[in-house]
Amino acid sequence: MDSSVLFVSPRVQDASSLAEMLDEISIPVVHASSLKDAVSKLRAATFGVVLTEAKLDDGNWLDLLEITRRSGSELVVTDAWADAQFWAMAINLGAYDMLAQPFRGTEVRRVLASASSHQTSAKTAAVV
Repeated sequence: MDSSVLFVSPRVQDASSLAEMLDEISIPVVHASSLKDAVSKLRAATFGVVLTEAKLDDGNWLDLLEITRRSGSELVVTDAWADAQFWAMAINLGAYDMLAQPFRGTEVRRVLASASSHQTSAKTAAVV
């Protein structure tokens, strides 16, 4: 099971906070500072979950949606202005879930552990 998370955000401080939150449940975090950096890291390694800012300097979460589908990763979107309408759109288009910012440790751990578990279950079902 690959439970690692690729966090796509230009904010290094958020990546550090996220890594601390997920360290409690042994989920490693790799940081990508841009869409271009994320694509490069997705080509080089496998991640159970990609957690991305909704808006990036060089693209947005929709740019990562198809890439994560092909890689078998679950996509979780994060945004400070997340509302029910945006959450519903993200889910309907294929994202696994959404996390509001600022991050709350309990919610982050619950959503990312669930996404990681779902990704693993989906891969197992595909093999059987």
